[in-house]
Amino acid sequence: MSPGNERLLAHARAVRARGAAMPPDGLPPADILDSWVRCMDAGLDLGVGPRNDVASAAEVARRRDSVGVLRRLALAELETLFHQIAGSNFLLAFADREGVILDLYADNRFATSSSGERILLGSRWSEDVAGTNGLGTALATGRSVAVNGLEHFFFKFGDISCTASPIRGPRGDIVGVLDASSYYESRQRHTQALVQMAATHIENLLFGHELRGDTVIAIHPRAEFLGTVSAGLLAFDVDGRLLALTARAQALLAGLDTTPGRAFEQIFHEPFELALARLLAEPEVRLRDAMGSTLHARGVHFARARPMPALPAWHVTDAAAAPAHAGLHAPVPARDLAAAFAPSSASARTPHGHAGAAARRGAPPPPAPADAPMLAGDPAVREAVALVESAARLRAPVLICGETGTGKELLARHAHAASGRRGAFVAVNCGALPAELFEAELFGYAGGAFTGSRREGSPGLIASADGGTLLLDEVRELPLQLQAALLRFLDDRLVRPVGGTQTRRVDVQLLAATNADLADDVAAQRFRADLLYRLDTVRAALPPLRERRDFAAAVRHVLREIDASASIDDDSVARLSRHAWPGNFRELRAVLTRALLGARSSRLALDDVERVLPAAVAGPAPGAHGSQLQRHATEVVLREFEHSGRCVARTARALGISRTTVYRHLREAGRTPARPG
Repeated sequence: MSPGNERLLAHARAVRARGAAMPPDGLPPADILDSWVRCMDAGLDLGVGPRNDVASAAEVARRRDSVGVLRRLALAELETLFHQIAGSNFLLAFADREGVILDLYADNRFATSSSGERILLGSRWSEDVAGTNGLGTALATGRSVAVNGLEHFFFKFGDISCTASPIRGPRGDIVGVLDASSYYESRQRHTQALVQMAATHIENLLFGHELRGDTVIAIHPRAEFLGTVSAGLLAFDVDGRLLALTARAQALLAGLDTTPGRAFEQIFHEPFELALARLLAEPEVRLRDAMGSTLHARGVHFARARPMPALPAWHVTDAAAAPAHAGLHAPVPARDLAAAFAPSSASARTPHGHAGAAARRGAPPPPAPADAPMLAGDPAVREAVALVESAARLRAPVLICGETGTGKELLARHAHAASGRRGAFVAVNCGALPAELFEAELFGYAGGAFTGSRREGSPGLIASADGGTLLLDEVRELPLQLQAALLRFLDDRLVRPVGGTQTRRVDVQLLAATNADLADDVAAQRFRADLLYRLDTVRAALPPLRERRDFAAAVRHVLREIDASASIDDDSVARLSRHAWPGNFRELRAVLTRALLGARSSRLALDDVERVLPAAVAGPAPGAHGSQLQRHATEVVLREFEHSGRCVARTARALGISRTTVYRHLREAGRTPARPG
């Protein structure tokens, strides 16, 4: 055993000797273990204790001036958190990117205690100084963390529980951190969610402030969440070139190239000028991204010194309003940021964004597409359809299994329609939701949970599905702490929002979908066995595209959805059938779209198909079992990953799969991307 491992085990034994519960292997969670390693590499010694590093009053003042607007936004959030985490024995702090505390809000009892008196204005809490702690470890890892009791590197902090979230600037760099600390026994379940939401809200406001001279839009798959911290933000210059986007926006646009400099038309199926005119004219619009996903959008503020186009005559929804738009010119005043993030009282809905070519021809946009029908020419698909129909009528939970892109959400929508339930169908992509906002998205949050939030709060996705159906897609990505909360909901059907005290009974038909064997995740302690038992009441499996007996019909079905006038010859279909299709229908749609764009006519030929296939990979042998198929799909992803310059976004776009799926295959192969986008 290496000296480093021996020291780690000795540290873990010392923690356990002090009465702390430890996993069977005698080691703490991976994040804490990694932090201990960094502390040892930094030369920290348990016998010596943390360094006493406190900046002078003049240095604190200088650091406060250097962060400017960021500090003002942070102070507003600290004040809100002070009331949200009301009670005794707590402390709230804002620190700069070097871990120096610039502001403190503290309960007197905690501030004067032996634990609280060490947390001083100007004290530095980076890991190399104070060891494993919420503030320092959040800065070291770049993500929200909770450090409880003896998970701290130094035992003198063993009676403290702290949670912290880094704050990122518009370009993704860490600019500060929020922290909430309390006695270990006094910690509250919702504290981490509240701190994470506060940090994200600061990021959104800072994004709007620093890009106030440019066009900033908010996007979200559901219109009611445009006014919340879970909306993504994108900034474009006067020519429609992407300047920056938040991490949430990047997740919502997974699979697309969102590097700065990309044109608006390369991200959305609509010319920038037309989208801008619609955003100026209406409180909310719908856009379709280049992968075909529908998003709701709202203008936060618009670029100055720019002439704005008139809306096309076919788009004016109210004839009396036409003159007001026809002569619209910049400068367009920016809205108040907090008000811009709040949802409007209007609920106007506009047509989906449409293809750029159609817009340039002056054609009206197509109507919003209805849910596509299930293609069920394959016997296994017919069996799955019949199974979910029966389960939905009995209101039994259903677990839908299948590789990414096999149509799991489509099958879930079919189950919702078969159930006869009158409430909404709400799909939650557990792999796309940011971990720091997961609890707030699912269970909602109380009014005033953060500065500028909706006065009435947010009901959450579960409550939005009341009387209807809730689909948890990629359910294996659900964080463990949320798995416990979901299990409680399944037991009592009661929802309590983050920051709230009142519960609400909700009636939902629950469906879950996964592209992995959850039994393996249970064995690896990544998924709760008791939750799997509840979700896996009825299991429906969808075959991968390469195994479907109706493959030719599937190709022509997808082609008609892309372009009703297009066709494909039999040789091309035969060539497509020899491809592995790790992305299944998503990849098929991407390949056919690229083939149509480069084809000389509307009838696809073999050359058109050969040119755009990501790799000439034959499908696996008939009868290959699931693990072999999974390994084969991973090999295809790895091959495209190397071909794409080790770029996750390019890999996802080439294969027609989500970034989450690419990351999963990379994890299984023990690979690390050179860059995510």
